[in-house]
Amino acid sequence: MNRHLVTLDDLTPHDVETLFEAAAELKAKRRQGVLHPLLSGKTLAMIFEKPSLRTRVTFEAGMTQLGGHAVYLTPTDIRLGERETVQDAARNLERWVDGIVARTFSHQMVERLAGYARVPVINGLTDRHHPVQILCDLFTLWEKRGRVRGLRVAFIGDGNNVCHSWLEGAAKMGLNFTLACPKGYEPNPEVLTRAMAEATTSGATLAVMHDPEVAARGADVLYTDVWASMGQEDERARRLRDFQGFQVDGRLVRLAASDVLVMHCLPAHRGEEIADDVIEGPHSIVFDEAENRLHMQKAILVHLLGGRG
Repeated sequence: MNRHLVTLDDLTPHDVETLFEAAAELKAKRRQGVLHPLLSGKTLAMIFEKPSLRTRVTFEAGMTQLGGHAVYLTPTDIRLGERETVQDAARNLERWVDGIVARTFSHQMVERLAGYARVPVINGLTDRHHPVQILCDLFTLWEKRGRVRGLRVAFIGDGNNVCHSWLEGAAKMGLNFTLACPKGYEPNPEVLTRAMAEATTSGATLAVMHDPEVAARGADVLYTDVWASMGQEDERARRLRDFQGFQVDGRLVRLAASDVLVMHCLPAHRGEEIADDVIEGPHSIVFDEAENRLHMQKAILVHLLGGRG
């Protein structure tokens, strides 16, 4: 496994499968009340430029459950690139802590941290990628279906950072992934091209289209995300207009497979990208998915900070 986790390109399919098994083991221990202080004495620095519920709580709680400690750094604590250069921050932190999680606007910021820090750097979300989320999503599907290879995933919404990491994850692990988005909201061409190249090796199929009904037809998984992400607040009114017809609602659920699983990375804007009765409905695994952020991220921490795998 690579020393850092900046994008899913840092992992091989074997690495991902190893993380599935580790997350399942850690989840079972947690539920059985078995202590597992695998990172006793370790410290994780958490640099957060963006607000967070799931990423912050799961990494912080995860380090506690693993016997370690997490230090939360707000945007005003460091102000990367302003008060402190990225290289200086990385070189300071590497002497005090055993790993760094960074949740930033700029993807280049996390790349630069990884380039300078001699301790593992984990991407907790950038404007371009969200690898820990998709590892959690893949683990949840593996847990529910016993496999991920060959599953048909329809992503209904924006070709955003979550979609980018889904493209990488699907290409790496052999899923059939279709994005349905309004025109003008396609994924980054460079990300798509690289994922398409990897798909030729794994047997995955990747597609981008503009008809959510066609994408949803027969899908094993319906996935969505907010239409306006953090930093896009000034685009919200336009995006609400452009994404009309792209809500994951009962209509799309009925077009999908009879046992379709509905997923959302959260936070959800109920009544916008997903209908309230769908997120609360029998096909939804949204909160199982959220729980698994804890277990998958603990697996990542153990493997990167503890030297397993």
